[in-house]
Amino acid sequence: MKLMSFNTQHCLNYLEQRVDYDIMARAILDCGADIVGLNEMFDKGNGAVFGAQTEKLSKLTGLKNWYFAKAIDDADGPYGNGFLSKYPIKNAETVIIPDPNPREYSGFYETRCVLKAELENGITVLVTHFGLNPDEQRNAVKTVLEHITPNKCILMGDFNITPENELLKPIKEKMTDTSLGFFENKGSWPSDTPTVKIDYIFVTPDIEVVSADIPTLIASDHRPHLAEIEI
Repeated sequence: MKLMSFNTQHCLNYLEQRVDYDIMARAILDCGADIVGLNEMFDKGNGAVFGAQTEKLSKLTGLKNWYFAKAIDDADGPYGNGFLSKYPIKNAETVIIPDPNPREYSGFYETRCVLKAELENGITVLVTHFGLNPDEQRNAVKTVLEHITPNKCILMGDFNITPENELLKPIKEKMTDTSLGFFENKGSWPSDTPTVKIDYIFVTPDIEVVSADIPTLIASDHRPHLAEIEI
């Protein structure tokens, strides 16, 4: 089973700076992904500019099972995480990550969420996108930990923190970081000349990691994170 975590920056072609569904779909198809966690996705709604982006990618990739999890109502439409799956979805929900109160930093804040999908094959997938500030990230880790299942659980997304960050420690105590399968250190952002790794795929210990990679692929501003697993 091939997993893919992909921050699409609302399907914006990084080099051409235009919304480009075809290049995003090709990236997914070229990677042979069976399950895809998507970050920075828009959906349809009143006044929405971009429309149902997750559904569009579902149609273009043939991954017919999909779900969109709204984190906020942006000026351009509902905004959050998306999920595509080769396997039927038994149940899916949106878990809002609590905003820090009070805010501890002066940086940009935005409400984030965790997309939780339970598949008919018994796998639980969590797709998330952490905030930029440490207090947001602490809340995100706490929320994720509350929803990790003991078995057959996959966690993926843009965490906006690098691998040495201590905030990842409680997740690593429960799950395996698939990037341990890399043959060399690889960055995921920015996609043309990556300098940092901020995208992740974690799995529970009962899942065998066959391989993992961040391919040299420029579609969005992030390179996708891939992992092949056996259940």
